[in-house]
Amino acid sequence: MSSGADRLAEVTGHIAEAARASGRSPSDVTLVAVSKTHGADRVRELLEVGHRVFGENRVQEAEGKFPELKAACPDLELHLIGPLQTNKARDAVALFDVIQSVDRDRLAAALAKEMERLGRRPACYIQVNTGEEPQKAGILPKDVDAFVALCRDQYKLPVVGLMCIPPVDEEPALHFALLAKMAARNGLAKLSMGMSADYETAVRMGATHVRVGSALFGNRPPLQPPQPKADA
Repeated sequence: MSSGADRLAEVTGHIAEAARASGRSPSDVTLVAVSKTHGADRVRELLEVGHRVFGENRVQEAEGKFPELKAACPDLELHLIGPLQTNKARDAVALFDVIQSVDRDRLAAALAKEMERLGRRPACYIQVNTGEEPQKAGILPKDVDAFVALCRDQYKLPVVGLMCIPPVDEEPALHFALLAKMAARNGLAKLSMGMSADYETAVRMGATHVRVGSALFGNRPPLQPPQPKADA
């Protein structure tokens, strides 16, 4: 097997162990392979061994990588897991199957408009800033119920779950428990929580989706600076 396939087997094994330890079926947990900054060849490694669910942080990067992959593999499911600017809403709706980072009124309105225009309705998650960190995107916990209702009732978005990224210096289980409680209160079945460092904890706390990058693909390659344009 390729190194990517080996890592995939290891991660899925850990997910299965964590699920069973909490009385759940491993099939209840979806692994979102986060391929940001990695090339299409790395994605193909996992496609070749049957993995189908991938995540990207940026619309522009995904546009350069995934249209060809999706054409070759129609059952590939692509999640947007990073911040989304309103001026990229149309592109996001056109390309992604799931948008996990709905986090403000203007974005919800823009997504609703583009879904109507394009006739395509990617599933949506509300991103919650469980740690109330000023530098981080997401709806504050106290505003979640009202925002979920706004997205459902006014914008008619297909909201299916909640997503969070806990503070790096705090116990993630506390944040996962909070997210699960808010989701249950709002009748939302899906929880996207847990990354490479804490996905097993997230599974034990009820995650339905875990977003794993470095544990699958290794360290991310450094971003290349833009090359100077040649003289005309």
